[in-house]
Amino acid sequence: CVVRMKKLIIDVDIGVDDAQALMMALADPDVQVLGITCCFGNTPLENVLRNTLRVLKVCNRLDIPVYKPLLDDKRHAGDYHGKDGLGDVPDPDAPGPELVQKKKGVSALIKMIKQNPGEVTLVATAPLTNLAVAVQLEPSLPQKLKALYIMGGNTDSRGNTTVCGEFNFVADPEAAYIVLDRYTCPTYIATWEFSCRNSLPWSFCDHWLDQKTEKAAFMKKITSYSMSYAQRARSEDYQKEITEGQGFNACDTYALAAAINETLVTEMEQVGVSVELEGKYTRGMMVLDYMELLNKKHKAFVMKTVDLEKFKEMLMRSLQ
Repeated sequence: CVVRMKKLIIDVDIGVDDAQALMMALADPDVQVLGITCCFGNTPLENVLRNTLRVLKVCNRLDIPVYKPLLDDKRHAGDYHGKDGLGDVPDPDAPGPELVQKKKGVSALIKMIKQNPGEVTLVATAPLTNLAVAVQLEPSLPQKLKALYIMGGNTDSRGNTTVCGEFNFVADPEAAYIVLDRYTCPTYIATWEFSCRNSLPWSFCDHWLDQKTEKAAFMKKITSYSMSYAQRARSEDYQKEITEGQGFNACDTYALAAAINETLVTEMEQVGVSVELEGKYTRGMMVLDYMELLNKKHKAFVMKTVDLEKFKEMLMRSLQ
């Protein structure tokens, strides 16, 4: 029996959870990461590029091409990820920006998918700007994808950035609207509330980060800032990031883990989804069309529950 390599393209705004997701993909022997496209988001773009290279360096995979976007923006989440996006623990020997590809990410995305029709799973853990631009330039792109996995959006109108909005969708609501409308390939969404409900117990986090490897030491260093922020958020003074679950929320990692292990998600619902573009409080909120008033032929799979023990095993392996 020949195991076919899973071909991934990962679209990131590398902060701590994107780093966890990327390291999980790189640790799986059955996964081939064709390329990494970068977007503004958790931290300004210059940091995203640097952070991506730092993760690749610690995993000894600087051979994987990293691409910058056509468009940039100023919104970022430095309060959670640290000003540099990786916990404000700089590496004086970090790889330099000359390692970033000259070709822009959107062009590279289109080319890689066209070269591997029906074989590429696209995992998006950032604002969906690159994906929206790509489908505008190449409308047939979704038909050439095997699947799309997104970390973003929300199901219960619980925001983590605005009253009703999740960060990735709020950072570029028009892009999220276009992607949910135009990407008609099988689409799987790990939403904000889903990731909160499946958070990792703190006792597991200690066990995970105490592995005696270079990768674990790196992860422990870069997550210290956001883990202390999350623990602080459990106090009465900091309710902003908390919905449900009493542990560490590895948001982006759920989408990536589901993309490489189809048995990870134990419950999903299939429903038409869109994004609210107006609204004083609701701009950027994901809309679930249970009454089918939007007449969407394409329905997304919205993740509900995961096999947490399987997820923990994947995380443990990612730092070995």
